[in-house]
Amino acid sequence: MRTRLLALVLVLSGAACAAAVSSPAAPTADRPNIVLLMGDDHGWDETGYNGHPYLKTPVLDQMAASGLRLDRFYSAGSSCSPTRGTVITGRHHNRYGTFAPGYSLRPEETSVAHLLRKAGYATGHFGKWHLGPVKAASPTNPGAMGFDEWLSHDNFFELNPFFSRNGGPPEQLKGESSELIVAEALRFIDRAKQNQRPFFVVIWFGSPHEPYSALPADLALYDQLPTSFGNRQVRLTSNETGRPVQRLQREVLRERFAEITAMDRSIGQLRTHLGGAGLRANTLLWYCGDNGTPQEAVATVPFRGYKGAIYEGGIRVPAVIEWPAAIARPRASDVNTVTSDILPTLCELAGQPVPARPLDGISLVGVLKGTLAERPRPIGFWNGRPRAPASATPYIDPELQKGTTPLAKLSAEGATRNFLNYRHPDIQEGDFAGPRAMLGNRYKLVIDGERAASRELFDVRNDPAEKHNIIATHPDEAKQLERALRDWQQSVLQSLTGADYR
Repeated sequence: MRTRLLALVLVLSGAACAAAVSSPAAPTADRPNIVLLMGDDHGWDETGYNGHPYLKTPVLDQMAASGLRLDRFYSAGSSCSPTRGTVITGRHHNRYGTFAPGYSLRPEETSVAHLLRKAGYATGHFGKWHLGPVKAASPTNPGAMGFDEWLSHDNFFELNPFFSRNGGPPEQLKGESSELIVAEALRFIDRAKQNQRPFFVVIWFGSPHEPYSALPADLALYDQLPTSFGNRQVRLTSNETGRPVQRLQREVLRERFAEITAMDRSIGQLRTHLGGAGLRANTLLWYCGDNGTPQEAVATVPFRGYKGAIYEGGIRVPAVIEWPAAIARPRASDVNTVTSDILPTLCELAGQPVPARPLDGISLVGVLKGTLAERPRPIGFWNGRPRAPASATPYIDPELQKGTTPLAKLSAEGATRNFLNYRHPDIQEGDFAGPRAMLGNRYKLVIDGERAASRELFDVRNDPAEKHNIIATHPDEAKQLERALRDWQQSVLQSLTGADYR
């Protein structure tokens, strides 16, 4: 086995990422197979191990009990596309114009799949993509972003979903969607094993995003929810019409919980298969949500806010890592961690340098080893959309941004979704606006959170529900975080102009 020299790569706001590892021919104890799993709109409280009173998630509970529980894990975005971009790039989504759901990546971005494929990994994506169309012509489809194979959807999906296989026309698969994509991923894993290649597999579930649908056996688990629970009307999409509808929340939660349980079961099928194939010990499974609980499902959230907000309820999500070969005893970490950390962490494990451009994540190998007790720098969050789209030039030909895979929720575009990305050639003062936050190890500064021109400071260690604004009594801490936030935004906007690609 040949080894790689230890390398240290520093980027403007980036992280060190390197390790001495073995040849890319096969996985070793310090170079695992990797499976990333992500629930769609799965909030922090919606697991048994986090104390949900009704929800059944036995597999995630087992992973939390036997592996590494990340108790302060955050989605770098407060909604779908932005967070997924941070997983793929290790960079905040505003750096490349993925401001909100339906905004694509840019073709020049370097993905974690590019990097792991370079290290010899077989790379596959299964399920929700939401970073551009998945069709073959798209310059931001999973293949263009480094995946050897993909069975993917432009957006979210329910029972009997439609997917594009390697960019081909949509095809419908019959069955429970979480189980379908896990089965496809397992076939990919078996081929990688047969070819004696380590594998990097991304499984992004369509559950539990609304509109909700589930199998009868899963629904039956939640037939007896108390009449006092979810006793209000909520707004969501009708599976029958694809249009908005008002429904009793308790009935909605019954369907949502059933979807989560089915997703949990499919993760169990993955773990069982890996065990039978002799792969489980040295396969790193990393599960997380992509944002907080959506508004129609808020019932047990212990935090302020929900999906779309930069308060804890919008960005704090469940996360567990299972890797028996390296995490022999169960542990819980209260280090602040975020989806942007995934790329630099996997780079270090694979012995690949991170891209020579600004990153927002850090390697969590120290967290995996139990040697990192505190994050070395704060985490920035930002929901702003610099520059009005009407005044900007499309970054990608709009024809190439048209989606193909249908979904139940209808819009002006019909049953499919198109994508956007715009050029931003310069930086203006108004580009710094929008809800934003800087999270330190103890304090969190929020600007323009629920009210324009507002500034709030919270001690999130002692006040995780963000009830008490302490900015008046802690002005120095607030000023320090505000300076860090402004400097970070300047770096993000510089990236947005395309400077990183030149």
